[in-house]
Amino acid sequence: MNLHRNLGKIILTAGLGVIGFAPAAMAQKAGESGESYLSSPIPERWLYVPDHQQTAPSEDRWWKEFGDTTLNSLISVAEKNNYNVAAAMKRIQLANKEMDITRAGYYPTLGASAGWTASQQSGAAGKTVTPSVSSSAFSAGLNMSWEIDVFGRIKRQLDANKASLNVSRADYDAVLVSLCANVAKTYLQLRTYQMQYQVSVEHIASQEKVLKIAEARQEAGIGDMLEVAQAKIVLYSTQSTLPGLESSIRATANALAVLTGVYPAKLVPELLVPGVLPKDMGMPDVGVPIDLLRRRPDVVEAEAQLAQYAAMIGVAKSDFLPVLSINGSIGTSAHRFDNMFGSHSLDYSVAPTLSWTIFDGLARNAKVAEAKIQLEEAADNYNLTVLNAIEEVENAISRYNACLQEIDWLKSLIEQSEKSLELSLDLYKQGLTAFSNVVDAQQSYLENQNSLVAARGDALTQLVNLYQAMGGGY
Repeated sequence: MNLHRNLGKIILTAGLGVIGFAPAAMAQKAGESGESYLSSPIPERWLYVPDHQQTAPSEDRWWKEFGDTTLNSLISVAEKNNYNVAAAMKRIQLANKEMDITRAGYYPTLGASAGWTASQQSGAAGKTVTPSVSSSAFSAGLNMSWEIDVFGRIKRQLDANKASLNVSRADYDAVLVSLCANVAKTYLQLRTYQMQYQVSVEHIASQEKVLKIAEARQEAGIGDMLEVAQAKIVLYSTQSTLPGLESSIRATANALAVLTGVYPAKLVPELLVPGVLPKDMGMPDVGVPIDLLRRRPDVVEAEAQLAQYAAMIGVAKSDFLPVLSINGSIGTSAHRFDNMFGSHSLDYSVAPTLSWTIFDGLARNAKVAEAKIQLEEAADNYNLTVLNAIEEVENAISRYNACLQEIDWLKSLIEQSEKSLELSLDLYKQGLTAFSNVVDAQQSYLENQNSLVAARGDALTQLVNLYQAMGGGY
């Protein structure tokens, strides 16, 4: 990798050929070859995926696919109120101001001065004493300094500032994508806890009926206290899960309040109203890897950092060139104020200056070497970011598919668990089976239903992870 040249375009090697990926800040003149910073080829496309054109992250509303108006409202409020988003926006504004500061270097600096001075020179300072000399004068004038950017030092610094601005914008997109994903995942967790709470309540009602059956059989002399004790153990065990679920529900609602930038007292009561998880969804189309690279904020940010460090090499090299500047002043001075603007009161000076540092102890060489090392580090970070992006997408797809398969099996398992409970209870009423079989069926049925709720919540969470891994909607 030749780091003596400015960064050109990034070349991404795909399965069927070479795809040029050249942001404006990193483009070279036509005909020049770009540097290749992607160390390994990426797969041509993800499995079972048609070509898909993606939108910009700012236009995404992927959470609306869940069809949940409460979730839509929460994310809308979070986008406006979240403090991390506000801080990221401030960083964009600061980057813009840095560009304004650098751009000001194209213009001259003007100053004005006015005053009155009085002085006296001693006549006794020499060998012979003479009368002292005194003077006083009014003065007013303008002064100017101007660096002429003949050698492009300011332009190179401005290029670096523009790349820094792109980094800030990508950082803002990353914060926004992360925020929306976290709100969605926290909301799904809230609904998971609430549905598990409802499952426990329903089973408590069923277990109370079984307890009454055991007590009735014991009173009739066809059962014993062991059966009653076992029925109470199952009931009390289920009831003991309610306080923990209530605490988890409230803690998750509080977390949503923080994410949305709202005090819990205003939001939590509404969130405590029981709700359900959105319906299960099939595998969405996730596009091709090159689309992933073009939209993920962390990949965009890594590219912008490459451009920034490439520009900083140019800034460091510009220190080897001369600096042309013009300093000048114009004004008037006179002993009497009414003579200030007379024909003999004018003062002026013009001083074009070409300065060139010949030797500085090799400090400039060290700065150039430092900038090149930073560019190498940014290139390594870019490659790592791309690999991490691919890993996250692959993992999210795999986990989401696994969750969907688990849901299918759990539905079948719950169907059989319900049948098992009904059969064991009927046989127990007839005295044809031990009550322990009823206990086992009750516990298995409750555990499997909770597992199904958890699997549905996890599947939707993995879908959110997939949206996040792809940089938003697609």
